[in-house]
Amino acid sequence: VQLVESGGGLVETGGSLRLSCAASGIVFSLYYMGWYRQTPGKQRELVAGFSSGDMTNYADSVKGRFTISRDNAKNTVYLQMNGLKPEDTAVYYCNARRVTYGINHWGKGTLVTVSS
Repeated sequence: VQLVESGGGLVETGGSLRLSCAASGIVFSLYYMGWYRQTPGKQRELVAGFSSGDMTNYADSVKGRFTISRDNAKNTVYLQMNGLKPEDTAVYYCNARRVTYGINHWGKGTLVTVSS
């Protein structure tokens, strides 16, 4: 199983980035996909994710600014991030999970840095 994130980088406050996560080795359509982020000394937190019935969930801090989407034909999940703030600076991780089977896969992460 591989989850490979891309699209991170350095951006100014108010800017935009689109993260991508390409999955292989899984039946992509069966998995709840999500994005998490982590900063040094803090726990990894959910940013956005899919759940049952393709419902989407967002952290309160990103609602209205970030959008998660998926393309099952390309085995890829995206995170469109607009209106970026310095507090969005973190390593962003892609996650694939099947709750029923207790399966949880992680990518290696991509760094997003928002300059003030």
